Amino acid sequence: MPGGTTMRRMFRTSHALAALAALALTLTGCTSTADDPTTPADLPAAQTLLTEGAAAMTAVKSAHFVIDVTGKISGVPLKRAEGDLTQEGSAKGTATIETLGTAVEANFVIVGDKAYLQGATGGYQQFPLTAAAQLYDPSAILDPNRGVAKLLTTIKSATTQAKETVDGRETYKIQVEPDPTALAALVPGVGAGVTGFLWLDASTKQLVKGEFTVPAKGSDPAGVVAVTFSKYNEPVTISAP
Repeated sequence: MPGGTTMRRMFRTSHALAALAALALTLTGCTSTADDPTTPADLPAAQTLLTEGAAAMTAVKSAHFVIDVTGKISGVPLKRAEGDLTQEGSAKGTATIETLGTAVEANFVIVGDKAYLQGATGGYQQFPLTAAAQLYDPSAILDPNRGVAKLLTTIKSATTQAKETVDGRETYKIQVEPDPTALAALVPGVGAGVTGFLWLDASTKQLVKGEFTVPAKGSDPAGVVAVTFSKYNEPVTISAP
């Protein structure tokens, strides 16, 4: 019957369309996987990366660092710092500190237990490092017992998120909940409730970047602290001015 023939043709056509749709979905899925071959299952465990990272940072002798603080974070006077430092605790660079609502930029040099600060005018003034450390103490950053290595070994929870390129370096991105005491060695004044991300070099496991979100407190909104490292183990000469 003509009606039966038409129905059979429509039935075959619908099956053909369904098959084509299934094929298209399969091909689309394959293409998506090819474009992004690194899935969470392919990534190293976060704890393994953190352990290797701590060992790598313990061996670092010198580095260049940049710290940027976005937002007004309660208890954190530091706004920005950049400079060079050594594992022995020497450091030199510039720092911007907010005090009484005003951003003050100063050059700093740290050698031994002494800190030398220079404001916008005049020469360097000498202070005990313990006094300067109340505002900011970069000498702790490469100290295995206080700095980055300590931060990596005290992470409360961590998950490897992705493999990304940061400043031309292949890295593993790890979502972390840092220990506030260990983090305070990098950014004085940071309290509890901080979450963030770490980017470890995929080859050396050295820390390339850290980014931490500090929760809102009172009238102060949430803020972000970004820390980047480069020029690992390059020669650095630091002496008292």
